[in-house]
Amino acid sequence: MAKLIEDFTVVDINLYSDTLFSLVLKCPVPLPTINPGQFAQVLVPNSNSVFLRRPFSIFYINYDNNTISFLIKEKGKGTTELKNLKPNQIINVIFPLGNSFSEPKGDNVLLVGGGVGIAPMLMLAKKLHEQNRNVDVLYGAVNSSEIVEKYFLSKYSKLHVCTDDGSEGFKGFVTENPILKQNIDKYDSIYVCGPDIMMKKVAKIALDKNIHCQVSLENTMACGFGACLCCVAETVNGNKNTCTDGPVFDASILTNFNK
Repeated sequence: MAKLIEDFTVVDINLYSDTLFSLVLKCPVPLPTINPGQFAQVLVPNSNSVFLRRPFSIFYINYDNNTISFLIKEKGKGTTELKNLKPNQIINVIFPLGNSFSEPKGDNVLLVGGGVGIAPMLMLAKKLHEQNRNVDVLYGAVNSSEIVEKYFLSKYSKLHVCTDDGSEGFKGFVTENPILKQNIDKYDSIYVCGPDIMMKKVAKIALDKNIHCQVSLENTMACGFGACLCCVAETVNGNKNTCTDGPVFDASILTNFNK
């Protein structure tokens, strides 16, 4: 798939909490087909201190409006400057990058997203719903204010919410949820994105049950083209670039995931 570099126009900044927001951008050319799991490299505009592009999973696409959205957690200068953008500002984006989630092994599918790791799961849930799969989403966040887009997630799946403080849904981490503790055998495939420790725990549960499991790694990326090698992941087939060979990998081939 061809990679594009375009100057997008900022359409909206949706604030979900003090630090969580979505950035909605309009593309100057018709958007190509973008698959769940792919990402983009976003250049922070007019910044004197942020030089490297920031990688973000593609959260949602509206082909009718020709817009693309990113779910972003404010963590430093780059994301703070993105949060402070205003409508009609111009921002340069390279997209779509990386591979995507492959087809599930069966019809019963569990998607697990932690924090901003829910971003690629929204598009994936929509796609699997359109394929008439039975989709459950297990979504974990710090508190209820950081549980986002419940309407759409519930539209495409059976949504299960977990919060660390118990302000909504199950109190505790997703890895402690009964779905993973007691009902895991009902699923044919599991897809995971979120904190590394969460993905490893979910992947181990899945692999111990011989359930197909794919994970979307959030390794640090600088270039997005496989040149800087800062996002390398160790696999049973040697080192792979997360930005070009991933970010989605079968958990069984990741050296640190299949133990």
